[in-house]
Amino acid sequence: MSSSRSSRRSAGWKGPAQLILRLVLMGVGLGLLTGSGLRLLAPRVQQQEIALPSWLADQALITTLLGEAVEPPSTENASGKKTAPVVAKGLKQARFAPRQEIRALSERWLELAAQQSDLQASAYMLILDDGRFAAMQAERPMAAASSIKTPILLAVLELLDQGTLQWNEPLTLTEELVGGGAGWMASRPLGSRFPTHEVATEMIRVSDNSATNLMIARAGGMDAINARFQELDLPSTVVNNWLPDLDGTNTTSARDLSRAIALVDSGELLAPRSRDLFREVMGTSITNTLLPRGLMRGLGGAQGKPDASLARKGYHVYNKTGDIGIAYADAGLIELPDGRRAVAGFLVEGPFNDPRSTELIRQLAAAMAPHLKPIPVPPKQ
Repeated sequence: MSSSRSSRRSAGWKGPAQLILRLVLMGVGLGLLTGSGLRLLAPRVQQQEIALPSWLADQALITTLLGEAVEPPSTENASGKKTAPVVAKGLKQARFAPRQEIRALSERWLELAAQQSDLQASAYMLILDDGRFAAMQAERPMAAASSIKTPILLAVLELLDQGTLQWNEPLTLTEELVGGGAGWMASRPLGSRFPTHEVATEMIRVSDNSATNLMIARAGGMDAINARFQELDLPSTVVNNWLPDLDGTNTTSARDLSRAIALVDSGELLAPRSRDLFREVMGTSITNTLLPRGLMRGLGGAQGKPDASLARKGYHVYNKTGDIGIAYADAGLIELPDGRRAVAGFLVEGPFNDPRSTELIRQLAAAMAPHLKPIPVPPKQ
């Protein structure tokens, strides 16, 4: 009797245990099958051939299941170029993240450029805080002139962060590095030595071409600095010749110039101290007749010296121009009165010393103004 009772008790416990074990094994099996299936489908999900259900909208869950983030589809701007996708809410976002095109501005730029059909123009603007942007032939490589000095400054400051360059390190002027045109260093005797901080500053302040060549050489030469530009996703930015490069063989694009400045301002590349140095050096540029004057014109009001007039309205522009007669450029960081920031770049190629080229850059910059107005402060309750 007791033996029968014991066997029934044992069978009673075995039943639930076996059921739980089976359920656990089934769950593990289904999880493996689901995960494997999703991984196989990941490429089609990324290309938006398959839409995920709403319960998979959470990016963290997608990443867990697929092993990588799935990006939303890209869009095309007014010039037909694909733009970076909108990143799902909650993800860490890069500051250079174009998300929503300001079509009215892109189309206005196209209208302005069409009025000067014999000029080649390129333009780009991105509001860093919200990802709104405008573009017109923004990725087309064009003669960089002295605007290429901005990404060169970035590459040199990276060496400072790495500890392979000191800000007061002396650089020696050699015959190969003497550049004509803008600047005063070419007038100094061969063998003259200048501290790096002076070389970097003069490269931007008065666009000294010899200073620029010293910077390129210190960064490892043309091949090394071009390789770094590619790594930074500046595909159109290439140094082919020492400055002044009057034939326009050195190239960049409106998008590349804007990205180089944005990478610094966002803190993605440089340490805070080097980022401050970048802004300080850029702030020494004495030429403000293109982007700053155009923006001032678009904002209206009192006219005069661009920097002072913009400052009275709460705007500050850190820019670097380019001018070789057949090509003009300007690109910079724009601080808005409400604390937001934008980057913009413009390039124009045309007949030698044609005033329409510089005027077109001012017109393109002026067209940005309505889209760079500060956000109104809400009334206090």
